[in-house]
Amino acid sequence: MASRSVILPPTSTIIFRCNNQSSSSSSSLSQFLRYRRSTTRNSCFSLIRRSCFSISATASSSLQEQAAPAPPNQVRVRFAPSPTGNLHVGGARTALFNYLFARSNGGKFVLRIEDTDLERSTRASEEALLRDLSWLGLHWDEGPGVGGDYGPYRQSERNVMYRQYAEKLLKSGHVYRCFCSNEELEEMKEIAKLKELPPVYTGKWSNATDEEVEEELEKGTPYTFRFRVPKEGRLQIDDLIRGEVSWSLDTLGDFVIMRSNGQPVYNFCVTVDDATMAISHVIRAEEHLPNTLRQALIYKALGFQMPYFAHVSLILAPDRSKLSKRHGATSVGQYREMGYLPQAMVNYLALLGWGDGTENEFFSLEKLVEKFSIERVNKSGAVFDSTKLRWMNGQHLKSFSSEELTKLIGQHWKSTGILAESEGKFVEEAVQLLKDGIDLITDSDKALSNLLSYPLYATLASPEGKPVLQDGLPEVASSLLATYDSGELLGALEEGNVGWKSWVKSFGKSMNRKGKSLFMPLRVLLTGKLHGPEMGATVLLLHRAGTSNVVANQAGFITLDDRFKMLRDTKWESFNNDQTVLESVATVP
Repeated sequence: MASRSVILPPTSTIIFRCNNQSSSSSSSLSQFLRYRRSTTRNSCFSLIRRSCFSISATASSSLQEQAAPAPPNQVRVRFAPSPTGNLHVGGARTALFNYLFARSNGGKFVLRIEDTDLERSTRASEEALLRDLSWLGLHWDEGPGVGGDYGPYRQSERNVMYRQYAEKLLKSGHVYRCFCSNEELEEMKEIAKLKELPPVYTGKWSNATDEEVEEELEKGTPYTFRFRVPKEGRLQIDDLIRGEVSWSLDTLGDFVIMRSNGQPVYNFCVTVDDATMAISHVIRAEEHLPNTLRQALIYKALGFQMPYFAHVSLILAPDRSKLSKRHGATSVGQYREMGYLPQAMVNYLALLGWGDGTENEFFSLEKLVEKFSIERVNKSGAVFDSTKLRWMNGQHLKSFSSEELTKLIGQHWKSTGILAESEGKFVEEAVQLLKDGIDLITDSDKALSNLLSYPLYATLASPEGKPVLQDGLPEVASSLLATYDSGELLGALEEGNVGWKSWVKSFGKSMNRKGKSLFMPLRVLLTGKLHGPEMGATVLLLHRAGTSNVVANQAGFITLDDRFKMLRDTKWESFNNDQTVLESVATVP
């Protein structure tokens, strides 16, 4: 597919006001991307400051090399999960939207692992994330296992770079050392709370003299790096999904970018990473929207080019609260284990907040790439409907060819221990017989186990079975045993469907029965059930199962021979007297 044309957006503008004098300067942020569509959005970023505050746009040569520019007009997006748990469906949708945006614009999809939370990050979680993304078909162009020109792609391997940029900001005056203890910070919060003010840092060390700083350094007092935030003004962005969003700077306060243990803070890492990886568009969950203010200030202070921002709404539970574990399965891995198809998951996740403007609900990943546009992503939260997901999975299953479906279900049956083989005539016939009742691959377990079972006594003792029992069922059973003992029934089954139909017709004439009066008692006697798939195909399949050794011993299969033994030993008068028979089919020899 040919890539779509993209053009550059306007550079960001900073306006300074000091002593009632104003001046403007344009940052050297070249090569920002926007896409040309029928309705082009002129997304721009503007920052208004009212402070004697300067920003240096000069970086050392080593840092310039690390922040290599992307090729002109190239869309570069990233998905940056934290390996602290499983891939949530919300994260998977964010990854999907990034992937679709990159592919539809001929760009790059970058995977970055944000593992700076050393206590909670694990390699096992990272491997699970990579496995889930690969299962969904969201293959990354750069990242772990793939490499690329903008690595490393794990934050834990980029600490030297973070320290360099922090020192750069310290040297330029955008950052200062803060020696406040935890007790002092808590006291500031309490005072702000009493005054009903935002719990922002008071700026105690923002104007410290060099001598005061040196004194604390000589004493070995722990310190953090705090970013110097203007006390007045507003930040405004044009979000590609939400439109114009703005914040007042006086609600922020000077924030930490490096902890006292030398570890960088999330917002600082993200900004440095996105800039040095030449990310053009940041598409992420709306819960990250408040982070934009801090990140934007860091972008400007370092002279980095600003990406577009697009904040995707949350995925909601049916009660419209944030989807969480209390609502059931929420991770991609859980749905995979439950038997969902990656095609169905991708299709359904794409529809949570996006549509192509038509009534069509079924898309392959390739078709989504063709149709996707960020303009059609909704602002409002999307409700996760597990019932619809299950239905959609069933529709995708039904679109498989017979060969694909047979292979998929056959392998599943063998892996779960129901069958000893994953292919062959029995598997083919079983899949064709049962497929209409299967929405999930795991549904096939219950469907096959149910077919192989023989709950005759439970059926006869049930209220639903009583009318059949009273319609001369013992007499039909006696005649059925006779045709079995003579070999007539088994001979007919050896001939397949034609033989079965001929036998049924002959048996019905001998009993002077037809229609429901014939087929219902036969179904109960041969399958042990009142309902099920087409009876002829079912009985033929049971015959094949008993002669092919394809069913595993632990599957609990009751062969036709054993079923007739049960019929021979059945005490029909006990059922006619409404006495519940408790014998278990598991005890039948």
